[in-house]
Amino acid sequence: MRLPRELDPVEIRVLGCLLEKEQTTPDAYPLTLKALVTACNQKSSRSPVMQLSEADARGALDRLHHEVLVWPVSGTRSERWRHALKRQWALDGPTHAVMCLLLLRGPQTVGSIRNRAERLHPFVDNHEVETTLDALRQGDEPLTVLLDRRPGQNEARWMHLVGGLPDEATLASMEEETQAPSLAQRVTDLEDRLARLEATVASLIADN
Repeated sequence: MRLPRELDPVEIRVLGCLLEKEQTTPDAYPLTLKALVTACNQKSSRSPVMQLSEADARGALDRLHHEVLVWPVSGTRSERWRHALKRQWALDGPTHAVMCLLLLRGPQTVGSIRNRAERLHPFVDNHEVETTLDALRQGDEPLTVLLDRRPGQNEARWMHLVGGLPDEATLASMEEETQAPSLAQRVTDLEDRLARLEATVASLIADN
């Protein structure tokens, strides 16, 4: 069974972050609870932006662990967590990248997914992305769906079904959240990325 139930937004964010960091910062993966919270609360590459506490993330981990979607790693000085989605969802390189982006950013066009997937998987072209999305849509328990093109949109968007299919009002809200950020927001995002890099370096030094 791919999904024993519909997941809530915090659980979705946790899984997306674990998928992402496995690929982008393998030296720091599996993640500590503190590192996971930092990843969940990033202001860049996230939609919506969240402000989770360690208690929020811990609760989500406990629930996901019960569903065998995440697993704690023993033998380290601090408890670390990893996802179990490669087995549960039969993910390979392309499907891993697509699901990661959909979980973290919500509905997206094929072109947006390809552009954003560079650090996760180098797709050759948009056709490869579409083929991957369509593969995830197949079977008795589909993980993706192609949404109808909404007013004002040039292209249809794909989204995950991990949290179920949202209603019209939720889709409209998602669309507002994924609009291009302002200059001030982009500056904030760059500052946030610098702070995360500094924190990652400090964590790696501390671990050694």
